[in-house]
Amino acid sequence: MAGNGLGFASQSSFLIERSLSDRELRIPIDEVEASITHEAVEALKTPRPHLYEVLHLVYPFGLGAGGTAKRLGCSRSNVYALLDVADRVLAAWFTERAERQAKAKEASEAAYRQR
Repeated sequence: MAGNGLGFASQSSFLIERSLSDRELRIPIDEVEASITHEAVEALKTPRPHLYEVLHLVYPFGLGAGGTAKRLGCSRSNVYALLDVADRVLAAWFTERAERQAKAKEASEAAYRQR
């Protein structure tokens, strides 16, 4: 398993709508993007361990949907459904992160203007 999030596809791969047969492993554009994606996936570890496990098996371990289904003892369609849920959960995480950053930037700019 790669460290620093480099085993995961980039953020954009979680946000792009795809057909079930079109899932593919993408190399992150840069280490920053990979690190942010890693942080997002790690945020699933406690509240959604089943999603965390599926993402790890599909991406860093490279088992794909079939291999992950065998490892978990479920169907490929179940793996695809879990990946779809993970897509939505991670999309919400990225949105919330962007909102927090925007608020922090706004607060910083307001504090600077008051000087």
